[in-house]
Amino acid sequence: MEVKAEKVLPYGGDERGKGEQVREMFDSIAPAYDFMNRAMTMGVDRVWRRRAVDAVEAVRPARVLDIATGTGDVAIALAHRLPGVSVTGIDLSEGMVEIGRRKVERAGLAARVELRTGDCLALDVPDGSVDAVTVAYGVRNFEHLDRGYAEMMRVLRPGGLLCVLELSTPRGWLAAPLYRLYTRYVIPAVGRMVSHDVRAYSYLPESIAAVPQGEDMCAIIRGAGASEASARSMTFGACTLYTARK
Repeated sequence: MEVKAEKVLPYGGDERGKGEQVREMFDSIAPAYDFMNRAMTMGVDRVWRRRAVDAVEAVRPARVLDIATGTGDVAIALAHRLPGVSVTGIDLSEGMVEIGRRKVERAGLAARVELRTGDCLALDVPDGSVDAVTVAYGVRNFEHLDRGYAEMMRVLRPGGLLCVLELSTPRGWLAAPLYRLYTRYVIPAVGRMVSHDVRAYSYLPESIAAVPQGEDMCAIIRGAGASEASARSMTFGACTLYTARK
């Protein structure tokens, strides 16, 4: 299945694949990433992340794999909420992971949270070895979305939980035009002020618009091997929480 988001590239038409371009982009913006997340969402990203952690907490996991872990926000939140859990976070960007490791150390969670670089489309994780897989704001950056979901299903134990947070496009008569103005003009302008990588914050709204949403995303997840999948829209449709079972 061809997915439009797979063709949206951070740096346009050079000869590199999407994965390599995404790695370069996140290495470039890593120092500003956490600040930009808070600024762009006006802090609402924390609420969305709590909803994902709520969903994972309900299945009482012992082992969680956080894919596209970035600077480790979800991995750290899970470890804080679930005292007995062990979390492994994997991301393709060394710049992001290095910042995340420092955050883990400051939080006193190094014994239970491991962050490392790796290929999210070819995970170095045994089959059926984790109770839950989480991904926050990462799947729209995958070069091959179906392959990414197939890997998540492979490493989940039978009955395990997949929990995906992804930005989405509001559709209400008022929210939709306001959102378009905000993502088209405000986010790139703030990005230019904070980060020297101007293109990164133009890529963001383009990739959000292109990623499958709602039932279309659920269908891809089920096609990768999930027995069930559902979508929960949040904040007028600006973010969607997808949950699925293997």
